[in-house]
Amino acid sequence: MVSLADASPPIALGALDGRYRPTVAPLVDHLSEAALNRERVHVEVEWLIHLTTAQIIANVRALTADEQTRLLAVVEDFGPGDIAELAELERETVHDVKAVEYYLKRRLAAMGGEAATGLAAISELIHFGCTSEDINNLSYALMIKGAVQQVWLPRATTLVDAVAAMARDLRDVPLLARTHGQPATPTTMGKEIAVLAYRLQRQLSRIGRAEYLGKLNGATGTYGAHVAAVPDADWPAISKTFVESLGLTWNPLTTQIESHDWQAELYSDIARFNRILHNLCTDFWTYISMGYFAQVRGQGTVGSSTMPHKVNPIRFENAEANLEVSNALLDVLASTLVQSRMQRDLTDSSMQRNIGTAFGHSLLAIDNAARGLAGLDAVPTAMAADLEANWEVLGEPIQSVMRALGAQGVEGMENPYERLKELTRGRRIGGEDLREFVGSLGLPRDIERRFLEMTPQTYVGLAARLVDYLG
Repeated sequence: MVSLADASPPIALGALDGRYRPTVAPLVDHLSEAALNRERVHVEVEWLIHLTTAQIIANVRALTADEQTRLLAVVEDFGPGDIAELAELERETVHDVKAVEYYLKRRLAAMGGEAATGLAAISELIHFGCTSEDINNLSYALMIKGAVQQVWLPRATTLVDAVAAMARDLRDVPLLARTHGQPATPTTMGKEIAVLAYRLQRQLSRIGRAEYLGKLNGATGTYGAHVAAVPDADWPAISKTFVESLGLTWNPLTTQIESHDWQAELYSDIARFNRILHNLCTDFWTYISMGYFAQVRGQGTVGSSTMPHKVNPIRFENAEANLEVSNALLDVLASTLVQSRMQRDLTDSSMQRNIGTAFGHSLLAIDNAARGLAGLDAVPTAMAADLEANWEVLGEPIQSVMRALGAQGVEGMENPYERLKELTRGRRIGGEDLREFVGSLGLPRDIERRFLEMTPQTYVGLAARLVDYLG
């Protein structure tokens, strides 16, 4: 048998880099191994520029604007050749961050200039005072921030906007609500979708306010090497300024590693968004099975390989599965990353390499849910038919009015709950049955008229108006 492992180009092991690659490809620029190395190069270059521009080390000149531009171009032009070169260096060093340091020293040497005054002369300031985690934590913070703000959040926001728009479109369409799977107080489809949209909006708001923390303080967070080399510098202030210059929030107190608490907070919020979206998918799947929505647009021509009449709700099912995989990873990331033995262990290093996979499955689910929703048309007649078959739901408002009238001293309103229970529980009644019952109660004429005109379709309270609370 031919080994597929020897195929060229290599065959993807996982679905995200295989059949689903087009959907998740934008995350590669942020959460791949190559993106991690590019951000490491970025942080090292910015630290070198910061050290020299601020003239923190005596007798080291500030870089010229042209030199800074050339250094930053190393980051901007980072591509496949650089990825391969770093891989070769890492095989020699058996250390990924050291490979980045040597890679940059090569670049400075190649930029030329006088031996005593050119960029090569300051190459030893690359990675100055840093432990690997100083570079890594800042790199991951920049990567995750970019992935959230430039890829995941825009996609999620577009989906939630579509859910909110559907809620507004269906705000007035009556729906037989079900609690515990049983017919309950009528509502509108728009209001029920608005509940989901509102929940999702709240999570997006939390995610949009997320903090991305970073630190640069040496091997065990004490600035030991920094102070030994340059004792008169205010290293905490230098660190704070540098971290904030990257668009991150400075963490003043850490061990060798940045504590990752902010990551755990972010992943918990995204996992919660995923769980609400999962709830949306199961609800829409159920509504489709009840005939409340028809799958008519963009679903393709094959629903079942053997039953030509079927159109399967595959988008929602695919989303459910991917949300579950994403949450399994987000949960373990959130619980594991906040733990570290003493001042450092390497569990976080291996764990963080799964961040891209967690985001990828969430992004794939968002895409499928959006496509599923875009392929639906509401079927109000099916919803109306269910309401017409369940007149007993009007038992609730009638007994509520009887309670109020009884409290006001109106005669004949005794035991309202029990009387409606006897009329409605365990059997179906129609409009005539209910109107006959209402006529026998001796209600005030205006109230009696109101109940004689009420139907399950009109007993929706303020459901339609509540949709307006959506942002």
